[in-house]
Amino acid sequence: MANTYFIGDLQGCADQLLALISKIEQVSSNNYYIFAGDLVNRGPKSLETLRLVRTLQQTGQAESVLGNHDLHLLAVANGVRPAHRNDTLEEILNAPDRDELLHWLRQRPLAIFKNQHLVLHAGVFPSWTAKQTIALAHEVETMLKSPEYTDFLANMYGNTPDSWSDDLTGNNRLRCIVNALTRMRFCTTDGKMDFATKDGLMAAPEGFASWFDVDRATTDCTLVFGHWSTLGLLIRPDLISLDTGCVWGGKLTAVSMNDRQIIQIDCPQQQKPG
Repeated sequence: MANTYFIGDLQGCADQLLALISKIEQVSSNNYYIFAGDLVNRGPKSLETLRLVRTLQQTGQAESVLGNHDLHLLAVANGVRPAHRNDTLEEILNAPDRDELLHWLRQRPLAIFKNQHLVLHAGVFPSWTAKQTIALAHEVETMLKSPEYTDFLANMYGNTPDSWSDDLTGNNRLRCIVNALTRMRFCTTDGKMDFATKDGLMAAPEGFASWFDVDRATTDCTLVFGHWSTLGLLIRPDLISLDTGCVWGGKLTAVSMNDRQIIQIDCPQQQKPG
């Protein structure tokens, strides 16, 4: 049986990913990698990173959930979102295999459930169970794979609704699911999201807490996520936070699912935070 490793946000740092995989293979063979999203952007080799993870996935060695930067790439590529000043996506957009890569990216899940571990990029609402999270993620995945995916991308952005209701429908429902799974950091006890604060736990707005510290329905499994570099590496029985700021000059981190072994690579700073 393969040894599963969870790996944090890559953000176009292909050299560090290759070094991390090499380091893992020195201590473990027959490995399977699950990436916590944000494969691309801000780092220097987004195209190489996307190609590498795609090859790993197509050869049965890896899978990745979608992060907000991966969705941003799809939106920019389809002309429904302007590129940001610090984006490093041009190499992908001009690549000869651009269409194949973007098609592959659209097929990726937003959540993965494996051996009582729920993997997603950012967070979940307090009321969501693991089973419900996978089902709601599938609603978005189905839309991304459909011929109407560009219409979905055009309506994906916005901060409302900021709370979950089972009665939500249409674009509001899909947007709310995407925002939780790819953007959430802080929320209230009843699940209202905050999108303004990007600092660590001590920066929680009044009345808000980290999404994983509220009373939630997913305490029966281990939540694995990235997205929050100012939180950094955090390992608890029910939680693995993986984004250790690779692109900011921090580390690229892998954590073994079986024994919580931590393997890391030091990373050069590609961009300055903020």
